[in-house]
Amino acid sequence: MFDNQLCMSNQERNLSDIRNDYKLKILSESDVKANPMEQFREWLDSAVNSKLYEPTAMTLSTCNAQGRPSSRIVLLKGLDEGLVFFTNYESKKGLCLSENPVVAVLFFWPELERQVRIEGKVEKISTEESDSYFCSRPVASQIGAIVSPQSKIIASRSELDQLFENALKEYKTKEIKRPDNWGGYRIIPDYFEFWQGRTGRLHDRLFYQKVSEGWTLGRLAP
Repeated sequence: MFDNQLCMSNQERNLSDIRNDYKLKILSESDVKANPMEQFREWLDSAVNSKLYEPTAMTLSTCNAQGRPSSRIVLLKGLDEGLVFFTNYESKKGLCLSENPVVAVLFFWPELERQVRIEGKVEKISTEESDSYFCSRPVASQIGAIVSPQSKIIASRSELDQLFENALKEYKTKEIKRPDNWGGYRIIPDYFEFWQGRTGRLHDRLFYQKVSEGWTLGRLAP
């Protein structure tokens, strides 16, 4: 018992000792663009050009009809008037979005000491857009989207592998088409927050809130 308590105490102490200081940049109101989507594009381009690992990865948070939250990582696949990602419409996130079509997403680029938080409503993109993206995917990814009952309980990994192998054989002589239960969503933002790490945990946090005539810009305490 004593040894277990000692190990837990050491672990807790080690976790509490983990910290980094942030000194790369500052973020002031005079630095940012009037339109938050333009500002986001600039930061995203910087992350991509810095060759970060998975710069388009974003934490997507949804809530079901009962308000129970759920988060997972998805990849940003398009940027126009909103942010586009793809998934199985019958997955857990798809079902949440059918019940409660609002989300929060988070991009975290630790090498740049930056975060971006975005909130907004979600809508399905057109079937033509979903078809176009599906056709651009590698064959293995296309078949994976067809055979995977995403978020459903399965008996074993071997069951999934067998479904995949069977589909590979089937589609050698058959056109691969996007399944009806798979496609894209577009997030229409109404809130952005840009976070730049600063020393002493006095981080810079600038937010944009959607209003009828455009966007308001403000600063939050860290």
